[in-house]
Amino acid sequence: MRTHYRLILLILSISLGLCSNLQAIEAKPDPAAGPSIDALIAKHIVENGAGVAILAARDGKIIFEKGYGLADVENHVPVTPGTKFRIGSITKQFTAAAILRLQEAGKLRTTDLLSKYYPEFPRGNEVTLRHLLTHTSGIHSYTEVPGFMAGVTKPTTNVELIASIEKLPFDFDPGAKWSYSNSNFILLGEIVRKVSGLSYDEYLRRTFFEPLGMDSTGVYHNDAPPAGAAIGYEYKNGSYTRAIDWDMSWAGGAGAIYSTVEDLYRWNEGIFGQKVLGKESLSEAFTPVVTPENKGDKGDEGYGYGWMIDRFRGARRISHSGGLHGFLSNILRLPDKNMTVVVLVNAMPQKSGLMPEELARATVTLCIGAELDPLPQPLAAPLSEEALAAIVGRYDLSGMILTITAEGGRAFEQLGPQKKFEIFPKSDTDFFLKVVDAQVTFTKGSSGKAVEAILHQNGMTLHAPRMQDVVEIKLDEAHSNPILGVYDAKPIGTMTISRDSGRLYTQLTGQPKLEMGAKSDTEFFLKQVNAQLTFIKDANGVVTGVILHQHGRDQKWPKSI
Repeated sequence: MRTHYRLILLILSISLGLCSNLQAIEAKPDPAAGPSIDALIAKHIVENGAGVAILAARDGKIIFEKGYGLADVENHVPVTPGTKFRIGSITKQFTAAAILRLQEAGKLRTTDLLSKYYPEFPRGNEVTLRHLLTHTSGIHSYTEVPGFMAGVTKPTTNVELIASIEKLPFDFDPGAKWSYSNSNFILLGEIVRKVSGLSYDEYLRRTFFEPLGMDSTGVYHNDAPPAGAAIGYEYKNGSYTRAIDWDMSWAGGAGAIYSTVEDLYRWNEGIFGQKVLGKESLSEAFTPVVTPENKGDKGDEGYGYGWMIDRFRGARRISHSGGLHGFLSNILRLPDKNMTVVVLVNAMPQKSGLMPEELARATVTLCIGAELDPLPQPLAAPLSEEALAAIVGRYDLSGMILTITAEGGRAFEQLGPQKKFEIFPKSDTDFFLKVVDAQVTFTKGSSGKAVEAILHQNGMTLHAPRMQDVVEIKLDEAHSNPILGVYDAKPIGTMTISRDSGRLYTQLTGQPKLEMGAKSDTEFFLKQVNAQLTFIKDANGVVTGVILHQHGRDQKWPKSI
């Protein structure tokens, strides 16, 4: 699952306190994997704080499993390998497997049109189940609608949720692009129910969980939480506090499952042992999607059906991450090495920076680093000032702003409000990150200036066109005071404009605070998200309202305070 501003699952900027340790680990793989993993995690666990469960297995045998920290901070309940965590978007591979299992039974085809199951769905005669499975439908993600978080703690129904999705405009024509959308898997989860004649919960239980012995896995229901479930936390103001508690009726086939590291190991063994799906279905699920924008330039890498397919240090990796407030997860398989790693965390963000994807990557390195390709190395000589200047600027990454800066002869990236990280050059157009397994390629125009940033991570290729340069002006308090206050942003909630340490911020109900830049005393742009604000004045110069310009749409709200 992901929130409106894409802060949870996807790209590049992961706040990682393990950076220096990972580099040391990757330089000197330790054959004594268990003690090394134990030392790595234990060093970064905060006393009396939230925790992590981790499992590593090879050749069908568990070689390491342990829990650290607390599943319930208030009652001092420790995390164990049997602790149940909400796994977020790892749920998607269960939903995808259910669709493929129904296809094997002859009850549907992935080439079926959405209109077969939802006749009234807009453009349903253009969208196939395969489009939904591969995030190429163009259907806008309901979790990215402004104000989504305002209602997420109260229950909803699938009927209400899908009715709201039907009202969202398409982001692009079906099949034209790849863009992660939770709406796709909400629809697929309901199609499982329609076709099987069972509830989504019951179908998964009978078809997967019981046969595989996954006794600690199920669909999370807030009114009857499973025994031994971890509580989700966030690290804020120097301590752990309970995170927003999603009512998981909002997550459905996109993210509603809970599980343990042990059960997810059983799941992965079942998948790759062909106990869940046949060979043809697995081939279909693990074939990366190709779109006109992403023409398969990474070969066998990309997004399949609820699985991401890429390479880690030369080894094929099939994986997925998950996240919602209070929970982060990652499951990966290196099929050629017959290795599985599962990491589950019950806090976001962690003070220690324990991000599951990076912890999983470090674990693989500790266990079999000597068998993997060496890490990429930056150019021996630094880039010229001209080469750096050519890539500096702002790029639109699906509505979030990727900012590239040059400082002291080095290049840095920052995605939205997230942390800034250095990018290292392999050439004057190709860069990589050390804190995550990701690369950035810049395409230059006739002027020699970059016109696009292309991001490669987890087998995905995302295009971010360069944004027009904007000139920010400095407003004194006399000129900025009139816009401060609260605006009635129905049906979302409110929009608050505030000032802190001389900087202006906007915040929608349930969303993070975002910094604004001024183009005039009535026109502003957001520095982390591709959106603009225009403030409305009456004949007396009094600010009476605001217009939010985002995703090609305008929303006008009156000032209330």
